[in-house]
Amino acid sequence: MILAENVYKKIGDTEILKGISLHIRESEVVSLVGPSGAGKSTLLSILGTLDKPTSGKVIFDGEDVFSFNEKKIAHFRNQNIGFVFQFHHLLPEFTALENVFIPALIKGEKKSEAEKRAKALLDKVGLSHRLNHKPSELSGGEQQRVAVARALINHPKVIFADEPTGNLDSHNAEALHQLFFDLRNEFQQTFVIVTHNEHLAQMADRVVHIIDGKIVEE
Repeated sequence: MILAENVYKKIGDTEILKGISLHIRESEVVSLVGPSGAGKSTLLSILGTLDKPTSGKVIFDGEDVFSFNEKKIAHFRNQNIGFVFQFHHLLPEFTALENVFIPALIKGEKKSEAEKRAKALLDKVGLSHRLNHKPSELSGGEQQRVAVARALINHPKVIFADEPTGNLDSHNAEALHQLFFDLRNEFQQTFVIVTHNEHLAQMADRVVHIIDGKIVEE
């Protein structure tokens, strides 16, 4: 599904990624682990088309995504990829429901259809009773569940998550871990997760260890 081929990333004189090659299969949950500064988040950003490699390719369903122009990459990202970050990045002036369906409106869907699916997703993540609450009225765990629902709204083929439980207590972290696998089992989506959480890493189908910009173990 996603194939990274000899990916390098250099910022100034610093080489962040040093020839990463990685194959991620459809419906697979892959965790990327390693010490801080190893290049995990940089790799995630490149796989998710948020950043470009200095050299190398990322092939997504047979397409070389970095051969696209910026407009086509943005369209491709909106159609195929969802993101969950450590800091949920919810829009504070909008309700949970609105935060979830906004990406569908950007995609061009009718509001009535987008709202209907957003309600279904919030119900799926256990927040049907919090639809009209703004982020400031939600707990950290609830905010992150809203972010997950938002990531799913456009039926992405893959969800990229960067330290998604980094700001959660152990109870909420465990619940979010299980939610990822429940969603994978139901929707057959692929998840690529950067994490320092050893338990989440070991739950994954595959663990990829990155040290000093290189894959050292799978």
